Amino acid sequence: MTRPVLVFAAATLVPVALLACGALMGGGWLIAACLYLTLFTASLDELIQFASEDAPDGAEFPAADGLSAALALSHFMLWPLAVSAISGANGAANWEQFLALICFGLFFGQVSNSNAHELIHKTNYTMHSLGKWVYISLLFGHHTSAHVYIHHRHVGTRDDPQTARFGESFYRYAVRAWRGSFKQGLIAENRMQRMRYQRLKFSHHPYTHYLLGALVMLGFSLVIGGWAGLAALLALAGYAQTQLLLSDYVQHYGLKRQIMDNGKVEPIGIEHSWNAPHFFSSALMLNAPRHSDHHAHPSKNYASLALPGADEAPMLPRSLPVMAVVALFPPFWRKVMDPLAMQWQPETRDTLSIAAQ
Repeated sequence: MTRPVLVFAAATLVPVALLACGALMGGGWLIAACLYLTLFTASLDELIQFASEDAPDGAEFPAADGLSAALALSHFMLWPLAVSAISGANGAANWEQFLALICFGLFFGQVSNSNAHELIHKTNYTMHSLGKWVYISLLFGHHTSAHVYIHHRHVGTRDDPQTARFGESFYRYAVRAWRGSFKQGLIAENRMQRMRYQRLKFSHHPYTHYLLGALVMLGFSLVIGGWAGLAALLALAGYAQTQLLLSDYVQHYGLKRQIMDNGKVEPIGIEHSWNAPHFFSSALMLNAPRHSDHHAHPSKNYASLALPGADEAPMLPRSLPVMAVVALFPPFWRKVMDPLAMQWQPETRDTLSIAAQ
């Protein structure tokens, strides 16, 4: 395994062990998992004041796919443990159930989500399917279609429900993004079905897999913990989905692509995503905070993503997880982010350019 991938492995596999122990033994293990995913990560981001170096051009990381597969399999190992712990089916006390919801929700929403996001961009069927089923297990299967076919094509425009508009609160955005991505992903898949089969072929339709898969997961949760298990999965999925929506909200807030003189939208550039250079949270989230390079090169694996300079692309004032917390408080969020976002508006850039001349 190459050295850069070892960094990602160390950051992401430690919480897997802590969460497994927490689900089986409770108590201090759950506290340790929560501290690792919150205070420990935030503290290291502040203490280690540098970003990891960009990979050399053309560098390959064959071990990166192995870690992605291992994390996906770990997710499916942790999933029943999470439902059992949150529902109390394993005998957990009330405070342990609550703590399990917090730390499993954080891990599934930040690490499993980042890994599934990596996997659904793979052309390999098995790897892509692993990512799809991670999302299905969190009742969010449609993100597999909406992210690839809608978000990456329309990011920074009104046609992308996952791009947060300037001045839009997270709470208004979350409702619009969830509903819009489900609908537009379905429209895109229907269109491709008709092109491929000249009709809708429901047995091969991805949304059939998403919906039936969600029912299967709900059924498993009932088997694990009865009605409490079902409630546990709904709470866990809702919390994890909120983490994903917060990431999308933060990473594109207020950034838009310009309409060119020919009426077309300008090409996607590194200026259409917010980035964060923080070392440890980037390792924990598989370089998801290097978001500009991902949109510029969607097929690049996470270990190869480069970080643009602060004068080249928008940079968040704090790490991505910290800014996700700030986004929960709209007045504070707008006070911090609106002045920064204004500097990257097409109209503002044009005005500043004219003034400079």
